[in-house]
Amino acid sequence: MPSRIDTVRQICDGGLIAVVRAENEETALKIAEACRLGGVTALEITFTVPGAEKVINRLVKEYPKGDILIGAGTVLDEATARIAILNGAHFVVSPCCALDVLKTCNRYDVACTPGTMTVTEVVTAIEHGALMVKAFPGDILGPNFIKAVRGPIPHAKMVPTGGVSLDNIDKWIAAGAAAIGVGGNLTAGAKTGDYKSITEIAKQFLEKLQEARAK
Repeated sequence: MPSRIDTVRQICDGGLIAVVRAENEETALKIAEACRLGGVTALEITFTVPGAEKVINRLVKEYPKGDILIGAGTVLDEATARIAILNGAHFVVSPCCALDVLKTCNRYDVACTPGTMTVTEVVTAIEHGALMVKAFPGDILGPNFIKAVRGPIPHAKMVPTGGVSLDNIDKWIAAGAAAIGVGGNLTAGAKTGDYKSITEIAKQFLEKLQEARAK
């Protein structure tokens, strides 16, 4: 199990977290594999997926070399965080600034990314040990939020989720995003069983990401 410092570094290096939401375990596993084939190195299995802990456990065993990080998303409380950790999650993501979740993850040296949408929440999360914070919901906050926060807090590693698309990824990176989280704009093909489209879109996101970082 990588340390939380190494996990955050790997996420930032890869730049893309694929957020996996699905109606069942089988679909979640198919989405995860399609993302992997597209080059994604960080997968967030949300706890809105029935049996999410089983999906996390299976993926951790299927990808044991550490090339792909398997995380747990939509973690709202300490109990869920511990379930995720016991099933091998490399990182934990919350849509809110849940300090009990952050405390639990820090205790076990597992990276935790709390959700934030104010400067106060960003600072609070960092003060309580968060190495990376989630800017959520991204479609409401916009890239300028990250730019504004990183003015007085330049060391804040921020990951926008929600509203990140192929058309605006360059704006998020230019604003200072350390990485991006993408859900529906990446995985929509699963609704019709078109997993190949997920692989292709993942490749496009990574290509756009590299282009944006090279500017």
